[in-house]
Amino acid sequence: MYKLSTATLLALTSVNSLSAHANNKLEEIVITSSRVEMPLREVATSISVITHGEIQLRGFSTVADTLRYEPAISVTSNGGVGTPTNVRVRGESGFRTKVYIDGIDITDNSSTQAGPNFGNLLSGGIDRIEILRGPEGLSYGADAGGVINMYTATPKTGLTGGLETEGGRYGTWQYGGHVAGGTEVIDGAAMIERYETDGFNTKTSDTVLQDDDGYDNTTLHGRGGWNISDKLRAELVGRSVKGKGDYDACFLGAPTYTETDDCRQEYEQDFGRAALVYNGDQFSNTLSFNANSADRKFYTEGINDYTYKSDFREIDYLGSWKQSEMLTLVYGAGLQRDSMDAGDGNESRDQEGYFMEYQGSFADSIYLTAGARYTDNEDFGSKTTYRTGAVYLVTAGEGELKFKATYGTGFRAPSLYEIAYNINFPPYSSEPPYEPLPPLPELGAEESKGYDAGVGYFAASGWYLDVVYFDQKIDDEIYFDLIDFSGYKQGDGDSSSNGVEVTTEVPLGEIFTLTSNYTYTDTKDFDGEQRLRTPKNMGNIGVLTSLMDGDLQINVNYRIARDIADETFGNVGDYEVLDLSVSYQVLEALQVYARVENATDEDYQEVPDYNTPGAAGYAGLRYTF
Repeated sequence: MYKLSTATLLALTSVNSLSAHANNKLEEIVITSSRVEMPLREVATSISVITHGEIQLRGFSTVADTLRYEPAISVTSNGGVGTPTNVRVRGESGFRTKVYIDGIDITDNSSTQAGPNFGNLLSGGIDRIEILRGPEGLSYGADAGGVINMYTATPKTGLTGGLETEGGRYGTWQYGGHVAGGTEVIDGAAMIERYETDGFNTKTSDTVLQDDDGYDNTTLHGRGGWNISDKLRAELVGRSVKGKGDYDACFLGAPTYTETDDCRQEYEQDFGRAALVYNGDQFSNTLSFNANSADRKFYTEGINDYTYKSDFREIDYLGSWKQSEMLTLVYGAGLQRDSMDAGDGNESRDQEGYFMEYQGSFADSIYLTAGARYTDNEDFGSKTTYRTGAVYLVTAGEGELKFKATYGTGFRAPSLYEIAYNINFPPYSSEPPYEPLPPLPELGAEESKGYDAGVGYFAASGWYLDVVYFDQKIDDEIYFDLIDFSGYKQGDGDSSSNGVEVTTEVPLGEIFTLTSNYTYTDTKDFDGEQRLRTPKNMGNIGVLTSLMDGDLQINVNYRIARDIADETFGNVGDYEVLDLSVSYQVLEALQVYARVENATDEDYQEVPDYNTPGAAGYAGLRYTF
């Protein structure tokens, strides 16, 4: 396949054009920056939005694949759906990113370094995704190195619903259905999704068994609301995920510790949230209880040799007071308990946090934010972190120039998993006679800081170009020793990530829309080496074609990843992936769609020794009422 140079990609990213049929991007309302509704024109942080239409047109079965088209996001997977999947934002590992569904923190405390389980997160029912890039998640926690907020559709008055089915390569089938409705007083929605695939041989070193590693998943999601009065509302959200699948490269127990490719994992996670929301003329208040629990089981040749369980509980309060355009306060408090059981007893700890942020606008062109957060961790003490931001808007031609800058700090205590691993698996020498080594030093907390600054031009007719420079550092980064496998260690010095993001969307007349982004990310670990599995250069170029008054839509996306760090046990080369998707609205209630993933059958890896899917076609239909 023809390979675009980085210079060509950047040039395409910077293309400008006009259209009289689109809306100014600055008027879009987002929530993720400060957990309250704000138009993008007032937001200093870097926010990306994936709409319902984009999610459906891309058509991917998982949230991780849906995120691949976004700026500054790289995704790596140890095989197919259901395998360990890491979503990195600006070069930072996925466990530093907070992920929410309808306000529920879905962190799995039993996963390595306590992060979201993207491998089992399907995209069915997800209506909108907002992404906050960078360590400026003040209102979410001191450890929020980025935030991904997902929302399901809000139920409306009346009755709506739908069914969806899809099939394709690797024996893949997906079925789903949803129903929603309500009155002016009560409303509710429910969704079910079933995913099955025979999969493919995930590991290149599996040359003996050479079996396909299949996976299946059942996801249920429900939400309901009661409008107690015109200002007071009660809400309830629940979600259940059950997945199980095969994988390669696990080990038999003593005395042989022989590697085998007959491996299986089962995963269950349940989430829930109950909230009471008051929206007054000046004051808004939300009090909620959030919970999630996870249960992971691993089998080697049919024997259950590892089981991990975790729980997360949080009482959260969020409030805001608007005195005038020049004075708005957003504030909150939270108490959370993290628990994990790796089969040798339950470990838990509490953490509390309090924050307040000032927001003010002046002359409809200057928007300022400044806030601080106090965090008290039961095991690692207290820390005050903060965030500041500024936006300056200037009318220019038929649009506006937006100048923005933010600066934020963070604090992350070692996860229960990191601590438990070092205790339960003391280090041994990597060569015979495999003698015990001195225990690793106790882990301390990480501290981070980062800023970004950018300028964008947003035309009233709908096209925009946005350029952002970012720079972020982590002091005393916790990492896993991939050379001797001795456990979790702590770097002596700063790890860094800095670079440039260029994003544009250009409507070309009535029919075509060009979307593109390019991210240059220069990462260094505490030894000055490039950090693993984040391409130095990556980008997307997409063309959306809309015909027949929008009934027929065709999307083409070309994704590149280049200059990835070499690893101890294998290297990952550059790669380019072409995806195609099409949808046609046959009737008002019936849509047929199809997509081809990796249309050129690119042979590439995201993790050394792990295969990725080849060219694969899928087709399905959606019926709504």
